[in-house]
Amino acid sequence: MPGTTEVIIICAVIFLIFGAGAIPKFARSIVKARNEFEKGSKESTPESSDSKDSNEKIDSRETR
Repeated sequence: MPGTTEVIIICAVIFLIFGAGAIPKFARSIVKARNEFEKGSKESTPESSDSKDSNEKIDSRETR
């Protein structure tokens, strides 16, 4: 894990490379992507339990 000095140097280099205008856009895109990921993971959770139930039904039919 990088220390405080390394984080400051990395932030300074990013600021120099991309400029002050690009950093807020980049931060917004990261937050938006994280929110979409969380939304997608919450939506997929009930479906995974439904597919587990259907797999159990198929397994019980095969044992008969």
